[in-house]
Amino acid sequence: MSYLLLTINALLVIVNTTICSVAICFIAIVKLLLPTQKWKAYATQMADKAMWLWATVNARLLAVSNPVQWDIEGGEDLKKAGWYLLISNHLSWTDIVVLCAVFKDRIPMPKFFLKQQLLYVPFMGMACWALDMPFMRRYSREYLLRHPEKRGEDLKTTRRSCEKFKFHPTTVVNYVEGTRFNPKKQKSTRSSYQHLLPPKSGGIAYTLAAMGEQFESIIDVTLAYPDNVDKPFRDILMGRMQRIVVRVRVLPVDENVSGDYFNDKPYKRQFQQWLGDVWQDKDELLKEIYKP
Repeated sequence: MSYLLLTINALLVIVNTTICSVAICFIAIVKLLLPTQKWKAYATQMADKAMWLWATVNARLLAVSNPVQWDIEGGEDLKKAGWYLLISNHLSWTDIVVLCAVFKDRIPMPKFFLKQQLLYVPFMGMACWALDMPFMRRYSREYLLRHPEKRGEDLKTTRRSCEKFKFHPTTVVNYVEGTRFNPKKQKSTRSSYQHLLPPKSGGIAYTLAAMGEQFESIIDVTLAYPDNVDKPFRDILMGRMQRIVVRVRVLPVDENVSGDYFNDKPYKRQFQQWLGDVWQDKDELLKEIYKP
């Protein structure tokens, strides 16, 4: 029965994603032809509504087949007409579905920073492009040593994308660890955290440098699937997801996150210390959540 549910849910999610992606792409084509910024902003709102529909249908589909107990705390004062930077730990593809389901009616629809390779995924990649989501091309340290002209490309990409976000309320999502957590990665990165990878300060610093003055708050989200630790995405498609824990903390945009990260070394150290403290608090929270 579980594998039948896996097949059915996967097909339904694919159909939902395809239909909503095509709708968003159609809106994007219309947006290119519109003459004024006001009309373009209206088209962006319509694309966000199509993404809201995608998130709502996914949440309903998966709720029907999963006996999920939602355990959500925090973030009661958030609003739809605001600008937010959302940071979160990253465990699985499930995280995107969960974040959209939890926040779709509380804040503007999230804009995710995506790997460049996802641009070429049929339908979904084009839809994410149409939603103005930034596609990041990550360069290794060795590559940058051979091609120093590529330094700063991510910052330029972030700034170009964030310019589009200034015209309508937006939530920018940054998975600070840069990749999904698993024990192998935890060991290879020599993480000092029990349930997290070390935070990468560059990505969030790029976003704050581009539009930090416009963010009203930073939303710090902690996600956990205590009864489905190993393969939460597979389990949710198979109807096995038991409990989803979401903890929301709203942080101010203050002197800790306002400065020149790239040229001011004392501020850079201060920022890294601030982010390390946020991550330490998150790790302590996850220890409590995962307690037997």
